[in-house]
Amino acid sequence: MIAALPPSAQARNACAPRDIVLNRLATTYGETRQSIGLGANNQMVEVFASAETGSWTITVTRPGGITCLVASGQAFEVLAESLPKPEKDA
Repeated sequence: MIAALPPSAQARNACAPRDIVLNRLATTYGETRQSIGLGANNQMVEVFASAETGSWTITVTRPGGITCLVASGQAFEVLAESLPKPEKDA
């Protein structure tokens, strides 16, 4: 999405209204939301990914509806790991 911008411009332009960001992730990268959580200051943290290409993006949306790209990459995998069993006291 912002890879074509020079590095200094990327930092300044990594945010946009939520609907624009989600549309771009879906139409350009085929990414859909994989997980969601609530971060500091009521900011919504989401992971989007494409099962077909393995691309992924982490976003943060502020309460006012502005969404910022935090990180992106390749080789996304869905994991279903179990918690380790608690150890017994001696």
